[in-house]
Amino acid sequence: MRLAVQLTALLSILLIPALALSHPGGLNAEGCHNNRKTGEYHCHRGSGSSRGPSHAPGQSFAPASRGAGRSRPFANCSEARAAGAAPVRRGDPGYAPKLDRDNDGVGCE
Repeated sequence: MRLAVQLTALLSILLIPALALSHPGGLNAEGCHNNRKTGEYHCHRGSGSSRGPSHAPGQSFAPASRGAGRSRPFANCSEARAAGAAPVRRGDPGYAPKLDRDNDGVGCE
């Protein structure tokens, strides 16, 4: 019994730091996302390359013409996809917080 308690304590000590370093969040197709607390863009899946991400955090991948001239946000993601604007990034015409369920700055992903 005493050995079981010691093993449980040892495993807890070893696993708690690993749990503290992990965090929830959806990943995009490249296995990357923005850290919600710091805004840092980082990747979890190895790409076989040691280079960092090919874009700066917050940089929009969308051409300026997608959704241009919109005076209101998209009603839902189906509307954004039909307009060819999905994914919609924070600051893009048509973006609304309701489209960004995980609050990472990218809606309709």
